Amino acid sequence: MPITQIMNYKSYITIEPNKRGGKPCVRSLRITVYEVLEYLASEMTEAEILDDFSRFDTRRFKSLYCLCC
Repeated sequence: MPITQIMNYKSYITIEPNKRGGKPCVRSLRITVYEVLEYLASEMTEAEILDDFSRFDTRRFKSLYCLCC
């Protein structure tokens, strides 16, 4: 993605009061942003996470990075 293009993480991250206790979640996956960050902190690679969650894709990863920066 070019530097001049800004990603809107809100397209991939949602916060819904009745879903996972209102924590930020990856859209349509019912996995929280915190859980993905825990996986990365425990030295799982992006590729390993993508293998474990077939519907997770690189756009969702980029949205997580945008949210955390």
